[in-house]
Amino acid sequence: MANTATLKPPKPHIPPPAAADIPTSTSTRSFAMLSHRGRVRQANQDACAALPELGAFVVCDGMGGAAGGEVASHLATEAFLDSLGHAHRISRKAASSAASVSPQSSGQNDAELYPASHPHTRLHQAICAANHAVFQRAQKSRSLRGMGTTLVALLWDQAPGNRTLWLAHVGDSRCYLFRRGVLQLLTRDHSLVEEQVRAGLLNRAQAAHSPIRNIITRAIGSQPSVSPEIAALAPEPGDLYLLTSDGLTRELDDAQIAHILAHYSGSPASSLAGADAAGPAALEPACQALVDAANQKGSRDNITVLLVACP
Repeated sequence: MANTATLKPPKPHIPPPAAADIPTSTSTRSFAMLSHRGRVRQANQDACAALPELGAFVVCDGMGGAAGGEVASHLATEAFLDSLGHAHRISRKAASSAASVSPQSSGQNDAELYPASHPHTRLHQAICAANHAVFQRAQKSRSLRGMGTTLVALLWDQAPGNRTLWLAHVGDSRCYLFRRGVLQLLTRDHSLVEEQVRAGLLNRAQAAHSPIRNIITRAIGSQPSVSPEIAALAPEPGDLYLLTSDGLTRELDDAQIAHILAHYSGSPASSLAGADAAGPAALEPACQALVDAANQKGSRDNITVLLVACP
């Protein structure tokens, strides 16, 4: 059974694992999400959620013994969106004039370069809030010690006339862009094998079968502080963004993911987000197809996908 969530203020709530997929749309964007425990794992330690009215979307993949991973992912998701909602309410009380920003990638040390109401600042604060919530909870329970979670998120800049989309991630959950039939990975895994690939010690094929491919170098809640990667994106009409846990990417390569998205777009040269797409009704089957394909490959891990269409 799928495990999905749609969160709305004032208090985010994450449905239990038996909840059904709830695709949602607004006047400016459409999205759908689906999470499945897979065919091997006994529990689903992934979490996915959204605050569509704020243009916020997040996927987390928990880790930890007993119920630790499930607690970490759901706690991080809730704290992350709570923080964004709180920051939004504060920013509405003060006029903001955020300058346009060119696409760039940044970390924790340059957070002070942006005003408090800026999406970069709000994303950074939300990730720190999620990290604090998970770390503090782990310190209070011996059975939860060492738990953590990955996190990948999108946040729309809602300033008038601004179409910037902000991407943040910690760990090896990923964000892809599907544009005009081409799939592009936008995130870089925070993992040991990724470091080895970048150092020239492994190629991609070797990395995919490495016995240490599950070891990540950054996680939410494993340390008192965390350094996320945050980047500004320039979306185009028809773009489709995919947030996913590694349960999908362990089973399907980029070509297989692109093939599925192209099939449900109706044409390799178009997008599910195009003018002929019926909002979330067009995205829901694509989510299901991605999860089904991963399950057919063996689904040794939980599988979570979240699709966001750019109008």
